[in-house]
Amino acid sequence: MPGSNLTRIEAEERKAIIEAPIHYQVDLDLTVGAKNFGSTTLIRFNAKPGSATFLDLIADEVSSITVNGRTVDPSVAFVDNRIELDGLEATNEVVVEAKCRYSNTGEGLHRSVDPSDGNVYLYSQFEVPDARRVYSVFDQPDLKATFDFSVLAPSSWIVTSNMPVASVDDDARETLDGTLGDKPNETTKLWRFETTPQMSSYLTAICAGPYAEWHTEYHNEDGRTVPMAMYCRQALAEAFAKDVDYLFDITKKGFAFYAKTWGVPYPYAKYDQIYVPEYNAGAMENIGMVTIRDQYVFDSKVTDALAERRVVTVLHELAHMWFGDYVTMKWWNDLWLNESFAEFTSTLATAEATEWHDAWATFCSGEKSWALRQDQLPTTHPIVAPINDLNDTYVNFDGITYAKGASVLKQLVFYVGREQFFQGIHNYLQKHAYANATLADLLDELEKTSGRDLKAWSAQWLEQSGINTIAADVTEAADGTIASLKLTQTAAPEYPVLRSHRLAIGFYNEDENSGKIVRTDRLELDVNGETTEVAEAVGMKRPAFILVNDEDLTYTKLRFDEASLKFAEENLHRFDDALARAVTWLAFWDMTRDGEFPATRFVDMTLRLLAHETESTTFRYALACMSTTAHHYVAPDKRNDVLKHVAAELWKLANEAEAGSDTQFQLVIAYLGYGEEGDAEFAANAHGLKNGTVTLPGLDIDNNLTWTLNQALTSVNEMSCEEVEAELAKKETTENREFALGARASQATADAKSWAWNEALHNPELTNMQLEAVARGFSSTPRPDLAEPYAKKYFDAVDWIWKNKTYHMAEALLNGLYPGYADPADLTELGDAWLEEHADADNALKRLIVENVASSHRTLKVRRYNEGL
Repeated sequence: MPGSNLTRIEAEERKAIIEAPIHYQVDLDLTVGAKNFGSTTLIRFNAKPGSATFLDLIADEVSSITVNGRTVDPSVAFVDNRIELDGLEATNEVVVEAKCRYSNTGEGLHRSVDPSDGNVYLYSQFEVPDARRVYSVFDQPDLKATFDFSVLAPSSWIVTSNMPVASVDDDARETLDGTLGDKPNETTKLWRFETTPQMSSYLTAICAGPYAEWHTEYHNEDGRTVPMAMYCRQALAEAFAKDVDYLFDITKKGFAFYAKTWGVPYPYAKYDQIYVPEYNAGAMENIGMVTIRDQYVFDSKVTDALAERRVVTVLHELAHMWFGDYVTMKWWNDLWLNESFAEFTSTLATAEATEWHDAWATFCSGEKSWALRQDQLPTTHPIVAPINDLNDTYVNFDGITYAKGASVLKQLVFYVGREQFFQGIHNYLQKHAYANATLADLLDELEKTSGRDLKAWSAQWLEQSGINTIAADVTEAADGTIASLKLTQTAAPEYPVLRSHRLAIGFYNEDENSGKIVRTDRLELDVNGETTEVAEAVGMKRPAFILVNDEDLTYTKLRFDEASLKFAEENLHRFDDALARAVTWLAFWDMTRDGEFPATRFVDMTLRLLAHETESTTFRYALACMSTTAHHYVAPDKRNDVLKHVAAELWKLANEAEAGSDTQFQLVIAYLGYGEEGDAEFAANAHGLKNGTVTLPGLDIDNNLTWTLNQALTSVNEMSCEEVEAELAKKETTENREFALGARASQATADAKSWAWNEALHNPELTNMQLEAVARGFSSTPRPDLAEPYAKKYFDAVDWIWKNKTYHMAEALLNGLYPGYADPADLTELGDAWLEEHADADNALKRLIVENVASSHRTLKVRRYNEGL
């Protein structure tokens, strides 16, 4: 892969040489053209006299390097994306002039041209090590510095950065006519920004372009007035204007909630949120200027699950202003300190400070299910992960770092007490403000406030891999009372640790008045070691259902006693509490994918749940997991019948659903994923929905749903490439270009798959989002005959992809092009052979391949289980 890696040892060695204070003056010229921009960096820093180290820089050209007034030959000093510095003095000044390149991959300074109006939009994305794509820098989190940014840009643009604008001056120069996508011969402006506080380089940011903007302010708890702004593309301004006040309100609620919870007011000078196109992440916590993917600007109807996820994302990035920005990890092994904490506290804030009161059910169905899946892969790792280099960091933005870490923090709050926990967080933030910290620093403060020894807790939960299973066993007395309730904890042989859990057990019975299944009793206890007898339960009336881990207070897999299992399978849809449903459903899904619960029974249970479920994210994940089960896990000789059964039931439920409801909307979209070539009824329904001859009350066929229908039709060869292009010509936007590419790639023909494969691999003009759309379309057609030819091609292409693509594009290709509908026996054989032949390959690359191959191994295992029933 292009670009040099940075090892932890190299970072430690550089940290031992470079000394505070460090200051950067970064001057960017965005008027050079459509391919490159000018970057001049002046860096002042202290160092050990006589030492040598290096700066990071990825640039097309370095024209000048000056070190302490001494001219250095760039052709000698600039090698492999590093600028070698030697003969350093106690106080140093380095100036680097370079020509850097705009990206279309979401890394560094991304350049996007909106086809609907020709406007150009720039934004930066620097996590993990991509500040070096824009300016010369010591690009590691523990070399915090202050920054001054200036940006020369077309006069019609606005420019934003981490700090408020210090000045904007007219510049007499003319831009290159036409190459910027703006007015010919337009004059320029020079934007200068106030000096930042001490911060890590990956948190610096620049956005520029003719963004639409909205402003308000927040009266901070420390008496300051904090300016707030939101921005998006002009093409989305009308749609975004409908939501801006709501999103400002959510953000202000977050300010108040976090300041009260942690006792630390918002620490920075302003707070911008910029919704940007073609983003390769959900959002990024740049200090004072958060960037967010503009799929969160809703120009068409979306699910309630996505609307809630937007709120959680807004609050997640806001939480980072304290946890990650105000206090930053020293090295990427403590990435979880940023992400787990932001994920936990954003869910807490969503549940307690917004209208989304079932946020913990959302977390269970969405985030925790991600954690359980990740934790059962061969690539699982401790929450505090070993990070030897930057490539290790890339692949650890995963379900362990985010979702398992957040689950464990929820358990820790319950373990030490909420008041004690957040007092410890307050002390931690105050003690390490604007500096770097480690896990040991956090645990030290929590031990002081809670009085608990957290080193043993950390060793169990943070420093060891794997997940436990807690199974319930009930003995019933003749009078219907509980004679014994025993919990048995087990662990996978490769990760044998048995953990301490603080959890609750819920007893559930039918309410005679409502017919709902409600909780009638609750027990709270510690679970330690292999066996725990629940003495308090003895003599209590045996309930219809016993839910271990009621309220989802610990992180574990669950197995129910036999009577509870039978009752829940038949009655889960009647459970009154959204979180209880989510916890129980997740256990059934886990049993299904472990080959312990029949796939057909899981499908039927899920269909019953869908007829009544009201929590949108649980609904969404139930649909997704049912699809995986029907397409991959059922016995092959039953698959076609199961798929037809599911499609018929989804269409029936959609027609019975409340008009215009989220349920109706999700059911229609799910139904459109079950098309088969030659299915006349499916084709008639899809065509009819699109042309208006088939209607569902309250269902609006808007832009995005139209494209969902287009892709459903291409996937069964009911729509041609020419028809897709004609549809795009009606309204060519950034989003619709991506939809059109995905629709073309989804066509169920060998020619379409060949086109998509070659486009994804060899068309450098595709943006990151366009590439992902093509890859998703390529792999989405559930026909083994179309996928099978690419099983060998995939593994033959892996090395080339890794060598020739940036990490994010390689990840998109290696995951998106994996032909998961091919015979899993072929995929596992080829994958295992590739891994054996590439034992010395980069760990990050091997991890991507291992996880894909592991999914095929699981498919084989679960199919064989279901074949034997």
